[in-house]
Amino acid sequence: MDRRLVPLMLVVAIVLWLPFGRGSTCSASSLQAHRFFEQENSKLRERYHAEYLASFTYNTNVTEENRQAMISAKAEGAKASKILAQAVKSGDYIHSEIPSIRRQAIMLQDLGADALDESDYLELKNAISAMQSNYATATVCSYTNRTNCSLDLEPHIQERLVNSRDPAELAWYWREWYDKAGTPMRQNFEKYVRLTRKAAHLNDYRSYADYWLHFYEDADFERQLDSTFKNLLPFYRQIHGYVRYRLRQHYGPDVVPAEGNIPMHLLGNMWGQSWSEVIDLFTPFPEKPFVNVKSEMERQQYSVKKLFELGDQFFQSLGMRALPTSFWNLSLLTRPEDREVVCHASAWDLYQDSDVRIKMCTEVDTHYLYVVHHELGHIQYYLQYEQQPTVFRGAPNPGFHEAVGDVIALSVMSAKHLKSIGLIPNGRLDEKSRINELFKQALSKIAFLPFGYTMDKYRYAVFRNELDESQWNCGFWQMRSEFGGVEPPIPRNESNFDPPAKYHVSADVEYLRYFAATIFQFQIHKALCIQAGQYVPGDSSRTLDNCDIFGSKKAGQAFKSFLSPGSSRHWREVLEELTGETEMDPAALLEYFDPLYQWLKQENSRLGVPLGWGDTNKISSNCCGPFST
Repeated sequence: MDRRLVPLMLVVAIVLWLPFGRGSTCSASSLQAHRFFEQENSKLRERYHAEYLASFTYNTNVTEENRQAMISAKAEGAKASKILAQAVKSGDYIHSEIPSIRRQAIMLQDLGADALDESDYLELKNAISAMQSNYATATVCSYTNRTNCSLDLEPHIQERLVNSRDPAELAWYWREWYDKAGTPMRQNFEKYVRLTRKAAHLNDYRSYADYWLHFYEDADFERQLDSTFKNLLPFYRQIHGYVRYRLRQHYGPDVVPAEGNIPMHLLGNMWGQSWSEVIDLFTPFPEKPFVNVKSEMERQQYSVKKLFELGDQFFQSLGMRALPTSFWNLSLLTRPEDREVVCHASAWDLYQDSDVRIKMCTEVDTHYLYVVHHELGHIQYYLQYEQQPTVFRGAPNPGFHEAVGDVIALSVMSAKHLKSIGLIPNGRLDEKSRINELFKQALSKIAFLPFGYTMDKYRYAVFRNELDESQWNCGFWQMRSEFGGVEPPIPRNESNFDPPAKYHVSADVEYLRYFAATIFQFQIHKALCIQAGQYVPGDSSRTLDNCDIFGSKKAGQAFKSFLSPGSSRHWREVLEELTGETEMDPAALLEYFDPLYQWLKQENSRLGVPLGWGDTNKISSNCCGPFST
């Protein structure tokens, strides 16, 4: 060996030994940091695989044994997360000059509920899983045969909400569900609030609401949320007024008030979050029949697998990844007969060898054609950012993940695309049929917004202790009324507890993501339609509401560039690269629905339809509120 190299080698050895941030050279500290995070991301991936596998096993086979195994896996993960966070903190990586190292350090030091001590952590996870189990296994009694108490939410109760036109029957099923899926869970919800508040404080957040909001990486995001909601209210009020007017025509003044809240059990959905299932009661042009995709799918003998194959083909047509063989072998796509499962549709990233799965109780109809593409959007997102370090395998904005599948579904449900796959005969609608279809979409997209807004505004108020525990239930309905003009069919008080009757409340799922996704999806849709040459302002043959990006490799490449960074970059950066915009902006949504908005304003004026609503009379008059936005 050349003796002149010995001093140099000693220097290098000392430099490599030095921990990060203690005077070492940039190159040495960079090398050490990269090695550290490469090793820890590998361990993290293995840990996530174990945790999500246990959770998937429980969700597809709801037993006490599987619930305990899931909680145990999460508890082990929480211990490891604490150790990792301390190592990241000790290494002072948060002050690295390398942006990706700083970003990983920030994210890995954010413990969430893992910051709790073991006893509190187990109590929290048991409370959440108890609410989930209750939601998954709740059954109700039949209206026509009160001794049969085996009816599930899906398909039994939902079928009656959609098809029955008897207000008494609808109110029966509404009360049965809320009394059984919600009220018994109050004690578990109390534990959940107490322990998430403690976890937030341990993470240096004022409340669990602020912890949830920090994922949007924008201190101003809640204000943007409030501003966006206010901007969309005029359109919503037009829809609300028209629907209430038509419901009153059908059910009469004893059931539906002229100017008050809409009784939510009449809207075809347990939570009043989507009204499209009962559109036959208020179709703008009833002489123009809707596209009957379900009957055509039945005629062509569609299977559940065929729905997923269509979604897979759509993504592949854009030059994106095909579903791996393991997806078909390991997913749960229909309800099994031999065990209880959580039927609520969800997509899963198992963090190992492209192991992505879907869990849902799919049926062959128009609704599930949409849901399948939504869930496959999550799957494609997982596959596109799979090459990122484990800590970056997620969306930079929670709303992005929910928006991706809906972006594809906007194309899939267009007349142009439905014709191309042989489900309808005409790929372009006349003006009356176009208004009908836009109205049907608005009953899902626009009617949803006050509900999506309320779900987290309510929980923010609870988490921030702005809503006294003695008014938790009436406060929930006060918000539903104030923000959306809907109310329960029967009076509710504090002996009831209704929020956990919604899955996302029982499962500790932040809900602002769905509101944000409804806005973002139209921004993304517009950008991709322009890339595909499918949208030209002012061109009646290439409109936003009849854009189909199927087969556009150019749009697909832009979409891949949007998805593949995962959470390695700030959401504003990736949004701007695709859309030229840096904020959640409802302009594209309003442009998409503008023909309907203009028609509604004229029609409501012609009919003398009153707009707006007053306070609900289904809760105590001394309840809290109003809640300012």
